[in-house]
Amino acid sequence: MAADDAEAMNLGLLLFIPYRFMESAVLAALKAHGHDLPLSQARVFQRIAPAGSRLGELAQAAQVSKQTVGSIVDQLERAGYVNRIPDPTDARARLVVVTDLGRALVKLSVPVVREIESAWEAHLGPARTRELRQALEALREITDPFA
Repeated sequence: MAADDAEAMNLGLLLFIPYRFMESAVLAALKAHGHDLPLSQARVFQRIAPAGSRLGELAQAAQVSKQTVGSIVDQLERAGYVNRIPDPTDARARLVVVTDLGRALVKLSVPVVREIESAWEAHLGPARTRELRQALEALREITDPFA
């Protein structure tokens, strides 16, 4: 292996850098609109399913303990971004659902994500962007247990 190969970034890191860029831009836009979400809260919030999620599911998806997720959900609930409601499929369980204020966060983030994706497409070109999306969707099949 050549020295250049040994120093090359692995694919995981190369995938993470653009994600971190987008994540930072979204959080900055939310902050500019008065929503100062810490990264830990944002990463749990974005994993809440449209119909709601149980704490255990969120803990798995966020790769943190159930206790940690419970604390983060408490913070999100105090801020008004989520509520806990009874799970209609199991009376003993509760679901974390996004509130109207939480949906406002999503609404604020969508234009930021679209703008960044447009900039990436302008840089890569439509064909390479399409190939990148197809390759990442194919990798999701073997890497995302929540898909």
